[in-house]
Amino acid sequence: MKWNLRMVAAQRDLWRPTEVLAAFQQVGFNPSLSKVAALWGGTPVTVRLEDLDKMCAALNCTVADLLQAEPLADAQAAPESGQRAVGAEEQPAAGPLRPVPRSRRGAEPRSLPPN
Repeated sequence: MKWNLRMVAAQRDLWRPTEVLAAFQQVGFNPSLSKVAALWGGTPVTVRLEDLDKMCAALNCTVADLLQAEPLADAQAAPESGQRAVGAEEQPAAGPLRPVPRSRRGAEPRSLPPN
């Protein structure tokens, strides 16, 4: 989940993290300015439930207004670049990938690395 604090604060005419901090302090929530700046920037920050209620009281909003779900498309949109490790074969459909020793010319095969 990402924080949507900037948009909610803008609806209340709060345009800087210091103004949001002052609004929080009016309702008894005293976070550090760095925490408010992280919330302002959308960085994932841990907030206690009672502090979340105070944030909503200060901004006159709901919890759903403050939290914005991350779209699923971003997590699955990373296309495979097609690059593989040297000597790698096609990956199996399931299961862990185990290293396969390459054969040396004119010698016996290498042993497998330890687990």
